[in-house]
Amino acid sequence: MEIFKQNRCIALLVGVILVCFSAISLFSPGVVTEGQNTQQLDKLAGAGHAAAAALQVQQSSAQERSGRISTPVFYTSATSLGQVWQDKQPKAEWFDPGKLKPKQAAVKPAVQPKATLMKAPPAVQTALKQAAAKGNQTVNKVKTASQQNPPLKLFFSRTKLLNQEQQAEATWSYAVSEEDLLLLQKIVMAEAEGEPYQGKVAVANVVLNRLRSANFPDTIYEVIYQKSQFSPVANGRLKRVKPNEDSIKAVNAALSGVKEVTDDTYFFLSLQLAQDLTVHHSRTYAKTIGNHTFYK
Repeated sequence: MEIFKQNRCIALLVGVILVCFSAISLFSPGVVTEGQNTQQLDKLAGAGHAAAAALQVQQSSAQERSGRISTPVFYTSATSLGQVWQDKQPKAEWFDPGKLKPKQAAVKPAVQPKATLMKAPPAVQTALKQAAAKGNQTVNKVKTASQQNPPLKLFFSRTKLLNQEQQAEATWSYAVSEEDLLLLQKIVMAEAEGEPYQGKVAVANVVLNRLRSANFPDTIYEVIYQKSQFSPVANGRLKRVKPNEDSIKAVNAALSGVKEVTDDTYFFLSLQLAQDLTVHHSRTYAKTIGNHTFYK
C-alpha cells in the first residue's frame, strides 16, 4: 500500500486500465472461434444474404475487440451458405420427370377395309360361264381347223416362218400346192414314223426352215429331193409310205406356225442308224427328240 501511496499516478493508471477492461468484458460477446463460426453459419445458411453479412460484421467486431484473429470463413452470398449446408447433407438421387422419355404407344397398322365385291345375279353368272365355254370351243375349233385345213400360203421373213397374223412383216411368201402338202406328209411319215408327235413336227419344221433359207432350194419338192439330204428318197421308202393321222396333223401344225425346233435348225439324224456322221461332227447341236438329234 505504501508503494501505491507513493506512486499514486501509477495506481490511478492501473485502475483506469482495469475499468476499461471490465467494460470491454461486459459488452463483448466473447471470442468467436472458427468452430463456433461454422456452427452459426450452418444455422443461418437458410436465412439469406442479410444474416450472413450481419454475422461477418459481428465476427469482425469481436475479433477487433478481443485482439485475437481466428481463421475466418468468408461467405459472400446466400447461395454460398446454402451450398455449404447442402455439402454436409447426404447426397440422394432425385427423380427428375423431365429426363424421362415419354413411353411411345405402339402404333397399330391401319386395318384396310375389305373390298366388297358385288356378285352378279345367278342368271348373269350362268350366261358368262356359257359365253366362256363357247369361247373355248371356238378357240379349239380354230386350232382343229388349222390342223385339218392348213394355210395355203406361207409367209416368211429373212429369219423365220411367220404365222398368218404376222403376214404384214413378211419379206416373201410361198403358195403351198396339194403336191407339196402330200410330199411333206410323206417325208414326215418316212423319217419319223416311230417317233413322238413332237419329233414329227420337228421334221416338218426342218423342211420349212430349209425352204426359207437362201442356202437351200426354193420349193418344197426341191428341198426334199435335194441330192443326199433325206435317206427315204435314196432308198425308195418315200414312195411306198402312206401318211398316218399323226403325220398329217404334224404337217398341218408346222404349216400353221407350231415349232418344236428353232428357225435356224436345218439338219437331223439318228445316231444309232446313220452311216454318215458328218453333220454330227460339223454342226451345232440343237435338240434331241426321241431317236432324232437336231442340229443348226
